[in-house]
Amino acid sequence: MDGTTVAGAPVPGAAAGPGTGGGRTPRWTRGRIALLALALLLAVAWLLPLAWAVATSLKPVSETTKTTLEWVGSTITFEAYGEVWASGDLARWMFNSAYIAVMTTLLTVTTCAMAAYGFARTEFRGRRVLYGIVLAGIMVPPQVLIAPLFAEMVRLRLVDTYWGVILPQVAVPAMVFILVKFFQGVPRELEEAAFCDGAGRWRVFWQIVLPLSRPVLAAVAIFTFISTWNNFLWPFLVTTDPAGMTLPVGLVNVQSTYGVRYAQVMASLVIAGLPLLVVFAIFQRQIVRGVAHTGLAGQ
Repeated sequence: MDGTTVAGAPVPGAAAGPGTGGGRTPRWTRGRIALLALALLLAVAWLLPLAWAVATSLKPVSETTKTTLEWVGSTITFEAYGEVWASGDLARWMFNSAYIAVMTTLLTVTTCAMAAYGFARTEFRGRRVLYGIVLAGIMVPPQVLIAPLFAEMVRLRLVDTYWGVILPQVAVPAMVFILVKFFQGVPRELEEAAFCDGAGRWRVFWQIVLPLSRPVLAAVAIFTFISTWNNFLWPFLVTTDPAGMTLPVGLVNVQSTYGVRYAQVMASLVIAGLPLLVVFAIFQRQIVRGVAHTGLAGQ
């Protein structure tokens, strides 16, 4: 007996052959290295425009129109940011965007979660037809609804109000679909046990289903917040008072005073995008977990 086998069976931990690492797949394979290189390449391609915008916003105005490519100007100045701040009510626009984005996110998560739970866990006449109508809404471009929505806001006297911007953005069929997929994967045994203990449908929804759905709810909330913050067309149409504008709308309105002044334009873009980068940096783990829990990551 050579000490590496017992009754013809290999001893755990014995060498399984050169280069096999005890039967385990090597950590760094050619495929993984290629995927890592591709990911780094895509990351650099995504970061280059952002880096160029930041670098341009820090250059003197006279150096932003040079034909030669220069990443860094003769001096680093924040003059463009000062001019952007002085030319418009930036603080007010940031507050408007934050308030509208937060309220839209809260209402969207609440309404979409309730609708999705109804489709996923309750039986009622016409459920499939109604759910099909909701899914059909995913295929309708938002631009098609602008005219009727604007007419409705005029009749309701919600033009130039926060609610006129918020309410049309609350109904999101795609979020209902994502939540339905998740709720269908929640074990029914948990709900049945709660029903046996005397809990009603609402109590099961609020105290059992929603706590189990925190990852996907966080992902839906973050996606909704980002899309609402970036939304330009609808706030642009429904707000005419400068005091009620969101940040993207306000920055576009003041950019017309710059002419061909790339430093100010880039500074305004950096200001508009910085809050989203902060949100993503803080909640990136919740975004990844939420996508994984929806069951859509591999589709």
